[in-house]
Amino acid sequence: MLRPRIIPCLLVRNSGLVKTVRFGESKYVGDPLNAVRIFNEKEVDELTVLDIDATTQQREPDYELITKLAAECRMPLCYGGGVKTAEQIQRIIGLGVEKVALSAAAVGNSELISHAASRVGSQSIVVVMDVKKSGLRRLYEIFTHNGQRPTGLDPVDFAKNVEEQGAGEVFVNSIDRDGVMKGYDMDLVTRIRKAINLPMTVMGGAGTLADIEELIRRLGTVGAAAGSLFVFKGVYRAVLINYPKRDEKDALIARAGKTI
Repeated sequence: MLRPRIIPCLLVRNSGLVKTVRFGESKYVGDPLNAVRIFNEKEVDELTVLDIDATTQQREPDYELITKLAAECRMPLCYGGGVKTAEQIQRIIGLGVEKVALSAAAVGNSELISHAASRVGSQSIVVVMDVKKSGLRRLYEIFTHNGQRPTGLDPVDFAKNVEEQGAGEVFVNSIDRDGVMKGYDMDLVTRIRKAINLPMTVMGGAGTLADIEELIRRLGTVGAAAGSLFVFKGVYRAVLINYPKRDEKDALIARAGKTI
């Protein structure tokens, strides 16, 4: 039975772990492999690792890093960055990764999702939607290439489309809320949740465990992802890898109205 998941999301740049604010300038926060080892000890539900420059630099996925991450990781792992073809997806899955995240490639090639799903199964295909408000009317729009390229796509319509194409999950990331730590964009994610039946993970804005609790209360069985919350501590944002203890996490989910 599906249950809510609390998911650290690690952003990788030049093989180092970084954190951004609204997809802007990044701050180096450590070695991703060391972070994975710590999250292993903390028994996290799932881990997402995104190479944020691979697509903009037109690079292949970093198979050497993926191999090291998969060897270290003792929880389900989702990897994204530079993935363009079904062959690359199959290779990444073969290295021991459970899920592969697609962003720009899913926008530019509508058949990629169905082709990849036929090879590795829908459960392994995650479509990432990086969304922010744009234009004079401040409408939600999907952006690609690390938030630099507008697509003109409405996230609700696009989510419906990728569900039809055979995606196994959507990952909704709010660019406006990235690194701000003031709560998820509940309006955005509620609209998408009502439109699709796929498993869904939400990212962008979590500043406290209360934000995660509110997301689960509002959306039900959902993946609550966060970056800054799990790599920073305190008002001065000191780097400290952290994650709620099992009893704390179970109590949070119970309070949100989901059985454990």
